[in-house]
Amino acid sequence: MEQSKKEKEEFEKGYKEHQQKMNEIKQKLKAADLNNDQEAQIAKTKLSELEEQERKWKEKEAELKKKDQLTPLNIDTICHDGKSKTVINKPAPKKELTEEEKSKKHAEFVEKHKAEAKKFGMLRRYEDSQQFLLDHPELVCEETANVLVIWCIDLAMEEKNDLMNHVAHQTIVMNFIMELAKQMDVDPRSCVRPFFSRIKLGEKQYMEAFNSELDAFKERITKRAKEKLQKAMEEYEEEERQKRLGPGGLDPVEVFESLPEV
Repeated sequence: MEQSKKEKEEFEKGYKEHQQKMNEIKQKLKAADLNNDQEAQIAKTKLSELEEQERKWKEKEAELKKKDQLTPLNIDTICHDGKSKTVINKPAPKKELTEEEKSKKHAEFVEKHKAEAKKFGMLRRYEDSQQFLLDHPELVCEETANVLVIWCIDLAMEEKNDLMNHVAHQTIVMNFIMELAKQMDVDPRSCVRPFFSRIKLGEKQYMEAFNSELDAFKERITKRAKEKLQKAMEEYEEEERQKRLGPGGLDPVEVFESLPEV
């Protein structure tokens, strides 16, 4: 995860610098005499070089997006903010699956159990949630939480905040069950009854920990949804700009907006 984040940050920094250079050259072309000014000819040559670099940047961007597709959003990446905070003590971690193996496992789970996972996400009473998981033990796993995480983000993007808040609660329920299983080093399915027994007691310290994790999770969901909307808008605007580009890579809209008022 850290390596992927570092690659994205380096790409974004480098591409931003490249775009600044492109804009500077375009501004020079707008200000120069395009027919006989030597500076304009130099700028055109530089622009051609930058356009070639632009193609390489786009190839790099496509490569990073492909890597992202192999790493679906999951409970590990969205329910923790990188801090050392833990609600329940954990044993030493076991061997982790590769990102490709996680992606394949998640896809297989979604194909078989997505509908049931969403039904769990819609339940409200602890008694109903407990019985549903006892009747569907295959749902007591991180993949169910992953499905609910992605659903929460979609709901936040659609501004269905009340439903998002409810599904977020069920996501943290599943997360706490998984954390309890890690603490006890047992099959998560054996932790369903113990978790609900404790949560229904309403112990102050335990409920404060649960609600704190839930609030932090909802904040991260809201932030992720805004980031995805912003990225989608930027990609749409860039696609539209590319369609408008004329000879020399000039954007007619940018040229029009730069003309002096009459």
